[in-house]
Amino acid sequence: MITAQNPSAPAATPGPSAADPLSTPMPRWANIRTLWFFVRPFRARLALGFLLGLGTTAAALAAPLVTKQILDSVGVPGDAVRPVVLLLGLVLLGAGFGFTQAVLLGNVAEDVVFSVRSVLVGRFFRGRVADLQFRPTGEVVTRVTSDTVLLREATSSALVNLVNEVIALIGALALMAILDLTLFLVTLACIAVVGVLAGRLMPRIGTAQRLAQEAVGRLGGILEGGARAVRTMKAARAEATEERRVLDEARESMRYGKRANRTEALAWTIASTGIQFGILVILSVGAWRIGAGWLEVSTLVAFLLYAFQLVEPVSSITMYVAELQAGSAAAARIRETEDITAEDTITGSDVPRGRTGAAALSFEGVTFTYPGARHPAIDDLTLSLPWRGRLAVVGPSGAGKTSLFSLILGFYRPESGTIRMNDTDYASLSLGSIRQRIAYVEQDTPLLAGSIRYNLAYRFPDASEDELWDALDAVRLRELVESFPAGLDEPVSPTSLSGGQRQRIGVARAIVRRPEVLLLDEATAQLDGLTEAAINGVVDRISADTLVVTIAHRLSTVVDADRIVVVDRGRVVGTGTHRELLVTSPLYAQLVRALRIEPASGADRAVMPRLAE
Repeated sequence: MITAQNPSAPAATPGPSAADPLSTPMPRWANIRTLWFFVRPFRARLALGFLLGLGTTAAALAAPLVTKQILDSVGVPGDAVRPVVLLLGLVLLGAGFGFTQAVLLGNVAEDVVFSVRSVLVGRFFRGRVADLQFRPTGEVVTRVTSDTVLLREATSSALVNLVNEVIALIGALALMAILDLTLFLVTLACIAVVGVLAGRLMPRIGTAQRLAQEAVGRLGGILEGGARAVRTMKAARAEATEERRVLDEARESMRYGKRANRTEALAWTIASTGIQFGILVILSVGAWRIGAGWLEVSTLVAFLLYAFQLVEPVSSITMYVAELQAGSAAAARIRETEDITAEDTITGSDVPRGRTGAAALSFEGVTFTYPGARHPAIDDLTLSLPWRGRLAVVGPSGAGKTSLFSLILGFYRPESGTIRMNDTDYASLSLGSIRQRIAYVEQDTPLLAGSIRYNLAYRFPDASEDELWDALDAVRLRELVESFPAGLDEPVSPTSLSGGQRQRIGVARAIVRRPEVLLLDEATAQLDGLTEAAINGVVDRISADTLVVTIAHRLSTVVDADRIVVVDRGRVVGTGTHRELLVTSPLYAQLVRALRIEPASGADRAVMPRLAE
């Protein structure tokens, strides 16, 4: 049976295959388009950085020609002053251009990272629950952090500097062709050999980087899960097991990272060594041509200076292409989040004001199946929920209780049937309007990083101090919060609040302002009897004018409910009071018998405190 809370386990992220995954081709052009998507808003500043790079390149390219003038003026008094001053000016000008470009591109890089993170955070926080539920939290964090850093290098410095280095290479070759065509052809042949050898290694660098990042993503997911379950892990003496799982992924990332590093180092070595070998060939051919009287010494010196200048562009091009490959791998992982549909795109009208319908909520033949599940979690369900009162939902595990809440909150849309709020079809309503009227308290109530005030005012940031303190009064937490040094501004932490107190904060958050519908996934499950009685008193008062729907685990919740709904396999199989259902619902009676709850003198006596979930 498919459980309501975990309908279908996500497919395990496949690890590296037995076959060499580095042979798998990458969709490079699609990734480059993703890179350009993030670069495009900053194209004006990138163009300026490109022009500054051209200035630096031009100054560097002019230097050998000026050096040739200095050599030609040797022995002529006064003729060397002008070219020496010009050479000094070129050096200073190139340094100024280079500094300005470095600052500009550094700032653009940070802007790119922020823009990418803004897109990712928006997708993850505003995305549909259906698109997010099977994504490990740790992998989400990895994409927002480390992947964006790789993308930064690719979309700013690597992209611009790659173009500048290519221009520097072309410019140097053009000037070398002007100086001596024969030596130019020798140089071109050397560069062609280097380019073919190094170019064959580039795709493997990108694939290795992608696999390393995927391993880091899996590592983050395992580490985050272990951190959340640290008490369970230690109680089960499973530290070594979890440590091994994390280190296995870290080892995979290291292995592919080392392979990428080796391949990049090999490409860089081929490029730099090839050019140095080419310089030796140029020097040999040039010396021979000077001896034959076909070449001047000053021309050979200038040509060699250009040849030495080729070392940096060719080596840098190799390095920047590798960075671009790493950025493309990050872009591919970022592009995988494009399938997350933002809930903001699901538009609609507001829920009509007032209580115009006969019921607060109604389900008419609703069927819903989780993606990948074989059986529906909600199956042809018809149910009407009144405007006020306490309603308990009970049933075995996997009956569809949590799925019912998910449909009410708009986390999912039914595949058939109609849900109505205030007699208006959900399909025509905006999610914001629906959720504005509903407060929801999870069983394991999560608190957000921040202060107690931040958590209490989470639904209504404009809530007054009196409203916050009244909510704390209702859950019997005023004295505790007043005892904190910072009061409402005390940071939330596991040491300052126990599990039950954190759950009470969640309940208080829901009642800071009275909702029209309050959904409780057994909010009193971790509370002591006195505090539970206090919260039940609050719920009693609220239910006089509010619908309170509780997924019931405790007998007290069931007995106190005005109406109980029994669900099984996504269908309603019984409704009524506790006493009525003992007679009319075989499933309910079975649940009661399983916990040995026996009627005594007309009143129900609980031998065990909880109903089966």
